[in-house]
Amino acid sequence: MNNDTDRLFKILCTFGSFFRVIFMSEGGFNSLVYSKNVIEFITVANEYCSFLERAEEMESAVFLGSLQKLLPLLYLKASLIPKFEFEPEDDLEKYVTEVEYNVIQQNVATHTGPGDDYQEVFLPGMQFSESALTSSIAENISDVYQDIKDLVMSFRTLNEDVMEQALWECQQNFAGIWGQKLVNCLRALHNLIYSEDHLDDESVQNKKQKRKGKSNDRTPDWLNDRFSYQGE
Repeated sequence: MNNDTDRLFKILCTFGSFFRVIFMSEGGFNSLVYSKNVIEFITVANEYCSFLERAEEMESAVFLGSLQKLLPLLYLKASLIPKFEFEPEDDLEKYVTEVEYNVIQQNVATHTGPGDDYQEVFLPGMQFSESALTSSIAENISDVYQDIKDLVMSFRTLNEDVMEQALWECQQNFAGIWGQKLVNCLRALHNLIYSEDHLDDESVQNKKQKRKGKSNDRTPDWLNDRFSYQGE
């Protein structure tokens, strides 16, 4: 994709409502894919992908806190997309590779640590299981990423047929797959963030940061002595 196409996509995400009013009034851009709810969903979806792709650069407390706020917003925006009928003729291109998926999963798992696994209550066949079934926050977050990233990349083509089919497929998967994974993840994430162990670890990290800050600010005695002599 060239830079001009990428720039136009970002503009549409940022000023989606403005373009919708202008172009629909002129008889253009009147497709569902340029509607207010869809543009807002794509904007949040794009931010979700970008956020996860920057996970390695973040402190765990910052990452988990931001993810806690981003997931409900993504769910809300996806639920506001109006249902529509679509009959796909060809399979869409899939953009997320296995390597990219694994990188996202590993980076998320680094932040969730030992609290990544949680007991699942909404898995198919759960009622027939003799033992507790577990899921992974990192795996579920990556599953959502895979669907969302494919959607975002399809929208970057600016091909309305491709965009509409990608939106339809994403909506179907939201209803049957990743929507449930998202809310399950949010429950586990809430428990992880507000668990006593996590709060204790965060408190220890804050204390270390404060001590580190004080040690960095403190001027060595030999340096104070050296400059005191020069001032006399």
